Amino acid sequence: MKRELPFSSSLAPVCSRYIDLKRALGRDYSIERRVLHSLDRFLSDSSNNFPDLTLRVFQQWCRTQEKLASGVRRSAMRTIYNFCLYRRRTEPYCFVPDPSLFPLPHQKIRPYIVSESDAAQLLAACSRLRRISTSPLRPEVIRIAIALLYTTGMRRGELLRLIVSDYDSKEGALLIRESKFHKSRILPLHKDMANEINRYLQLRREHHLPMSPETPLLWNRRGGGESYTGSGLGKNVRILFNLCAIRTAKGNPPRIHDFRHSFAANTLLRWYRAGVDVNAKLPFLATYLGHASIVSTYYYLQFIEPLRALASKRFGDHYEKLVAPPNSKRGRR
Repeated sequence: MKRELPFSSSLAPVCSRYIDLKRALGRDYSIERRVLHSLDRFLSDSSNNFPDLTLRVFQQWCRTQEKLASGVRRSAMRTIYNFCLYRRRTEPYCFVPDPSLFPLPHQKIRPYIVSESDAAQLLAACSRLRRISTSPLRPEVIRIAIALLYTTGMRRGELLRLIVSDYDSKEGALLIRESKFHKSRILPLHKDMANEINRYLQLRREHHLPMSPETPLLWNRRGGGESYTGSGLGKNVRILFNLCAIRTAKGNPPRIHDFRHSFAANTLLRWYRAGVDVNAKLPFLATYLGHASIVSTYYYLQFIEPLRALASKRFGDHYEKLVAPPNSKRGRR
């Protein structure tokens, strides 16, 4: 793990306490720490040596961030804003930035919901990927990646960190080790997904490829035998989307993160079609996705057309009788 530089400005003690608190609550907070460290360096710079954070000092620091995209700048300014709110708990008169003056947020990207037919096309197209010296099982590796992303909704980083021993063939389950919020969880797999992994691991044995417990599940020869990188996986997934002519409404290939949205939306569709109590099931979905709160899960519940129709029908079935039809004679004289 890369060594973190200490804070050195007049705000160093409160910065350290703030980071310690966030990490004690389960947050990694590495990005936010880098933002606070940037402000800390600015305050303690010999040419500045500012004794405290004021509106003028904050504005000067913001100007040092102007080379960044507006969304990144807004995020950094929000980090300082949250830090100042924390500081105000014990220092009532300290400066707090006005968030209404921050750059406007970017419009959220509308996720592409990968359908069952899309997933089937992608899995079939994996066989068209060329085997290369650094990845002799490239078609099979990318097929496993697509299948896991679609059937589990796991995060890209969770997928790339999987090792052989994380898969329990007897239970048909995967161990996700200390992911976001430092939480580990076990993902039960559909039997078809478990069979996919079993066939893939057997193929690795037949090709005499590394099979030690610590070997990455998405193995390739780069770096002496490491997992695929995020960019490497992303490149292969884009190739598949292009081969299958799958595009978003704006004409772009979908993102890897769209598989996570797709898993959540498709799970809701299955529940509605099965007639189960969706509200009672949502905590299970939140746990499976590795969310600290069900509130985070709502972000992934896209109101796509089939889901809208099913939700509307269920509402009508339950409450239609409670809505009295208008009395055509009422009001006539």
